[in-house]
Amino acid sequence: MAKDDGGGIGIVAALVRSAFLVDAVYAASAREYGLTQQQGQLLCVLMGRSYGMSELGATLGLAKSSLTGLVDRTERNGLVRREPDPRDTRAVRVALTARGAALVDEFYTETCRRIDELPSGLGPRERATLAELLGRVVLDNEVPVVFKEPDEGAAAGHPS
Repeated sequence: MAKDDGGGIGIVAALVRSAFLVDAVYAASAREYGLTQQQGQLLCVLMGRSYGMSELGATLGLAKSSLTGLVDRTERNGLVRREPDPRDTRAVRVALTARGAALVDEFYTETCRRIDELPSGLGPRERATLAELLGRVVLDNEVPVVFKEPDEGAAAGHPS
């Protein structure tokens, strides 16, 4: 599995190394916006709507204590707020503040630009094939939506 017949790397190494590549770009972008990588993910998830804490934990793959700390730190920075859940008085929802929405708009746009440059050596058909194949892997494995398509993020609107 190390190499394919064309002299390239195999599927396992390609997926793992591409994950590291995207992760590094995402982390660098977050740092430039004064965010941790996890805060950037939190803000991107919240772009479309508010989330309950348990739903947010499941989406981000975080234990309750880790999520609470992440939300606490991000709330102290004025980027998110907790609000009562209208369906459950014992629960809270997490939503972007106006400041958080403005920051995530810039962070998201810049991060998308940087990630879009990664396959710059591919032609349009190769890029479409790559997107189709990776999309199938993501959907087949039911990966939560932690980063929307650029069209979805822009169209979602941001609560203040």
